[in-house]
Amino acid sequence: MKNLYILLLPFLFFQCKNYNYISKQEKVIPIKNLSEKKLKIWYHKDIIDDSIPGISLDKAYNTILKDKKGKDIIVAVIDTSIDINHEDLNSSFWTNINEVPNNNIDDDENGYTDDLQGWNFIGNKNGENTLFVNYEITRVLKKYNSSFLNNEIKDSLLYSTYMSAKKRYAERLLSAKDDSINIKNVAKWKKESKVFLSSYFKDGNYTIKQLDSLKQAHTNDSILQFNALRMSNFIKYAPDEKIKSSTIQANERLAKLLNTSYNDRIIINDNSEDLNDTNYGNNTVNQDLDFLEHGTLMAGLIAAKRNNKTGINGFSNYIKIMALSISSSGDEHDKDIALAIRYAVDNGAKVINMSIGKEFSLHKEWVFEALKYAEEKDVLVVSGAGNSSYNLNVFNNYYPNDNINNGKEVSDNFIKVGASTYYPNENLFATFSNYGKIDIDVFAPGTKIYTTTPSVESYKFVSGGTSASCALTTGVAALIRSYYPNLTASEIKHIIMDSGVEYTFPVKLTRSDSIKTPFNKLSKSGKIVNAYNALIMADSISNTK
Repeated sequence: MKNLYILLLPFLFFQCKNYNYISKQEKVIPIKNLSEKKLKIWYHKDIIDDSIPGISLDKAYNTILKDKKGKDIIVAVIDTSIDINHEDLNSSFWTNINEVPNNNIDDDENGYTDDLQGWNFIGNKNGENTLFVNYEITRVLKKYNSSFLNNEIKDSLLYSTYMSAKKRYAERLLSAKDDSINIKNVAKWKKESKVFLSSYFKDGNYTIKQLDSLKQAHTNDSILQFNALRMSNFIKYAPDEKIKSSTIQANERLAKLLNTSYNDRIIINDNSEDLNDTNYGNNTVNQDLDFLEHGTLMAGLIAAKRNNKTGINGFSNYIKIMALSISSSGDEHDKDIALAIRYAVDNGAKVINMSIGKEFSLHKEWVFEALKYAEEKDVLVVSGAGNSSYNLNVFNNYYPNDNINNGKEVSDNFIKVGASTYYPNENLFATFSNYGKIDIDVFAPGTKIYTTTPSVESYKFVSGGTSASCALTTGVAALIRSYYPNLTASEIKHIIMDSGVEYTFPVKLTRSDSIKTPFNKLSKSGKIVNAYNALIMADSISNTK
């Protein structure tokens, strides 16, 4: 497949002479000061026209797609619950037309009753959701602690995985205990300052400005100065809701995520070790949105309505989101990942977005088989690289992926995406992103991302992460499939990789790096996804078929 694109490159550039096509950026570009308005759309911008290393989606619409019409395309978002009633998303969801709404009958006999917009794999028939689940390292220890303690298993490779998980578990447990102590202290200190300040503000309400005025009126009172300053910081960085949610997270991390005695399938009531036990879940794909917002963030990047003068622009009004909920706080089960992929394939999705990831995998073979199944049915799967700053050439226990121990890929329909920034210089690489020329196929924008949220504000900036990079790459893939439906999933994967902009200048892998690495050495392609270039290449290849 790769050789095909190498042979086609001269043809592509000949065909593209009327377009401002760029394949490589070798020099850094002076940073532009971006207003908040421009920051909201930076990831759609172009390195040539705007001096911003975005994906050139605006440029694609202003030129290539200007007078073209696409076809409807279903994109499965395997994630948390999604806000199907969001003002900028409510018309962008897939509807299962073969299912009669709410008649409690599996009309289309696909194994899922009343699945109108998708399926919720973390719920039960009573409408309850599992909001906190084990980390995968916890499941590894839970499964193998007794066996290795009693020398019942002699598998050296499995033992190595077990010991790696055990080490990581100890690190996370120590960190979780520290977090629990810290949030308790924050709550305690804030309460102390509230009590102290109550003698100055009888109703308990005050602003940072009022606190500053109080400090100026009592410059010699060191205790007041201390409490007013501390409360100002609490107002900025630790509002009561944040302390409350952080306390819950810290407590549940110890009680459930890291508890080897906790059964995280007790609500669902299935056997997580049996892939054939599929009679679980429910059809409510928008549950617990106050806690599970991630899916809505990703769905907006892909399919928010374009040009409706509301919120943000997604990739296309032809995209329909299929909502498949498998994620909560903790790590996804391989069983749910595999079954969600198969559900998406069987029900018409042509691209699958999996902005998910975890260290270690108990049943990676189930996911591999699901990826192969998707490949057989010509479905593209896109996944995020992860946000742990790992070199995946060295640390290979990050899933889902498409290979075993950095060996041969199990299929040719899987893209793994790292995160880049809006800085066209040594800070182009997002230092939280995992990287590596074996596992990571390509990069895409993943910092300071403005998108839809199920909260009352409806839209917000998020720090991003490779989840956003994954969603933006999914959007490009869906755009290609919509306008060039004769291209296969494998062809689109390689178009996305080969048509990106290659950045060759050195970048920092950490914020304090003195030794820099060429950006194009951090992934297989060495490139950042580019919708404009990808559509040009797709058009040329489509016309040769």
